[in-house]
Amino acid sequence: MANSKSAIKRIAIAERNRLRNKAYKSSIKTLMKKCFTAVDSYGSEPTPEKLAIVQETMSAVYSKIDKAVKRKVLHRNNGARKKSRLAKAVAKVTAAAS
Repeated sequence: MANSKSAIKRIAIAERNRLRNKAYKSSIKTLMKKCFTAVDSYGSEPTPEKLAIVQETMSAVYSKIDKAVKRKVLHRNNGARKKSRLAKAVAKVTAAAS
């Protein structure tokens, strides 16, 4: 157990940061799953409404990933890779639907 005041503070800060990081990573995973589900749905039956849902979910994921990178929860290359995977999936389906 920590004995000094500064060590106690560092433990509290580390726990706060761990919970924040966990929340960001969890929400990114959830949003990515929603986006991939929307892409699959659009791929099976392309309609303008489903395309709008895909664009909306993709925008939300991009925003969350950018915020996580800005706050150093994710490394910028990790964020770029996640965004690239999403863009590639969307491009593949929209090209096939056209």
